[in-house]
Amino acid sequence: MSPKAPADVDTTAINTLRFLAVDMVEKANSGHPGAPMGQAAMAYSLWTRHLRFSPETPGWPNRDRFVLSCGHASALLYSLLHLSGFDVPLSALEEFRQLESITPGHPEYGLTPGVETTTGPLGQGLANAVGMAMAEKMLAAFFNREGFDLLDYNTWAFASDGDLMEGIASEASSLAGHLELGKLIVAWDDNHISIDGSTSLTFSEDVCKRYTAYGWHVQRVDDGNDLEALNAAYKAARGEDTKPSLIAVRTHIGFGSPKKQDTSASHGAPLGAEEVAATKKALGWPLEPTFHVPEEGLEPFRNAAEDGAQEEMAWREMFSRYAEDYPELASEFLNRLDRKLPSGWADHLPTFDVGDGPLATRKASGKVLNSVCDAIPYLVGGSADLAGSNNTRLQGLDDFSPSEPGGRNIHFGVREHAMGAILNGLALSGMLIPYGGTFLIFSDYMRPAIRLASLMGLPVKYVFTHDSVFVGEDGPTHQPISQLLSLRAIPGLTVIRPADANETAGAWKVAIERQDGPTALALSRQSLPIVQQAPCLAVEGVARGAYVVADPAQGEPQLLLIASGSEVTLALDASALLAVQGIAVRVVSLPSWDLFEAQDRDYQESVLPPSLTKRLAIEAGTTLGWDRYVGTEGDVIGIDGFGTSAPHQAVAEHFGLTPESVAERAKALLLS
Repeated sequence: MSPKAPADVDTTAINTLRFLAVDMVEKANSGHPGAPMGQAAMAYSLWTRHLRFSPETPGWPNRDRFVLSCGHASALLYSLLHLSGFDVPLSALEEFRQLESITPGHPEYGLTPGVETTTGPLGQGLANAVGMAMAEKMLAAFFNREGFDLLDYNTWAFASDGDLMEGIASEASSLAGHLELGKLIVAWDDNHISIDGSTSLTFSEDVCKRYTAYGWHVQRVDDGNDLEALNAAYKAARGEDTKPSLIAVRTHIGFGSPKKQDTSASHGAPLGAEEVAATKKALGWPLEPTFHVPEEGLEPFRNAAEDGAQEEMAWREMFSRYAEDYPELASEFLNRLDRKLPSGWADHLPTFDVGDGPLATRKASGKVLNSVCDAIPYLVGGSADLAGSNNTRLQGLDDFSPSEPGGRNIHFGVREHAMGAILNGLALSGMLIPYGGTFLIFSDYMRPAIRLASLMGLPVKYVFTHDSVFVGEDGPTHQPISQLLSLRAIPGLTVIRPADANETAGAWKVAIERQDGPTALALSRQSLPIVQQAPCLAVEGVARGAYVVADPAQGEPQLLLIASGSEVTLALDASALLAVQGIAVRVVSLPSWDLFEAQDRDYQESVLPPSLTKRLAIEAGTTLGWDRYVGTEGDVIGIDGFGTSAPHQAVAEHFGLTPESVAERAKALLLS
């Protein structure tokens, strides 16, 4: 039999992608077949002619990154991974969307080999890709030397109409253009269909002009099945050094389906047996067997994988030479890949004496960052236009910019949504420890990205300042009430609200050492006294989530006062008033619920003895959730409405957050 002509091989390979996706969705009776059918040629051209990957080592540092921002098209990605030789067997495709399979409904980082980030919430993946491209630029500036381009990968993303409608995509794309991220290439699946029908219902802007205004290199491909045009567009995008690229590809959702092409009916439901048969017939595909992978459909992908393996081998040979010429840099490169912190970095953590206060914990945080940043050169970050207020600036270091790609201070602009997702992209490099700051109230803007960081187990650090109603005159729009509880509810997110500067140092120690998930620090705007105790006790106490700050001078405690953050000082002042009245009080600082609950029962009971049932918790936020620590005989002082606009002290008096009010509540509790 004579070999098929290249055009026939291309068509077979593209239809292999299409019908693997169709069969996956049909067997699962759940999923999104339309986008994979429309994007198949886009994906084929990219993966077989442009994308650099090596299936045997999916984490090869200089691989290209591919982000399927429209994660609902996951069946396409899993098909690509299978055909390209990643450890995604055909049996995994047959288990699409089933319990404990490696092919879930939307791609999940860390679960499926070759999946670079968890996508699904639209726009998040595109913003992750911006962070990935920033990471490449930063790391290349640090490690590359003449003749040794260790890191020079492209970040590719497929985005849907829905991705580009989401506000986060606009924020991230604006920043990407400003930063001249020339190695970022986004292919837009311009299929004119969303769930409710034609995009003309809601989406009439000229997207290409919008991206041109952002400073992107913009191209159009009028036919998403035109391999020659796709190849030319990808090639031109790869040749653009100073601008990120958008390629608008006119596709047809559900391509080939006689009844469902170009309709929303092919978006989020199986085609149905009758329409699957009609589509296979229309495109000349055998009805049986399902999950059919002809050899000629497999060959182009495996050839590309082999080319990638050769590129990886050449890269590893180059790294060996690099290690001979630059042994210290090579060692740091490997340590970063293994997420090893520099030896002795924690020795740089500052300590604070009583005389150093009062000091806002946001300012203490800035002192900690600037004390350790030289020891940890891959600690990078910034804030959403609040560096001076969040104290996130690394003094004496450059800003990350087109002219200073090695800068470690990142200006995100007023873009909290994008900042959260970009931090995830930076962390996904595996070689950076990123942090981002804003006011705690605006963590709401970042919540989807924080949730995804938790789901992926990424070591992102959040600096949330202005943590309570003690923001004062700014009023209820800026005073967080429910935000701490909301963050505490996210599985895998460690939330720490330190009481003073030494606890803040302890919080940063926990955050930096934590490599398997994100950490949020909630920091005060107002100045706080330094609690009179050995700094090491605060650092150790934070690591355990809670500890005893003060016990009665004589006798056993009659009452427990439990607090976090600025309310620890309040509890100490109230305990002093109660001591004068002969009431013995233990004061417990509880900066982190989840760290405390990770301790063994013996430690928990040593801090909160079960026999001591009279307990009063104090936090300048919602009381919801504190019942787990005060029990049925305890009480909580907090705020279950919104805040109010007034000076700090007036706010405290209004909400009963004064030593006198706390002491009165404590006495009432003892008498109850």
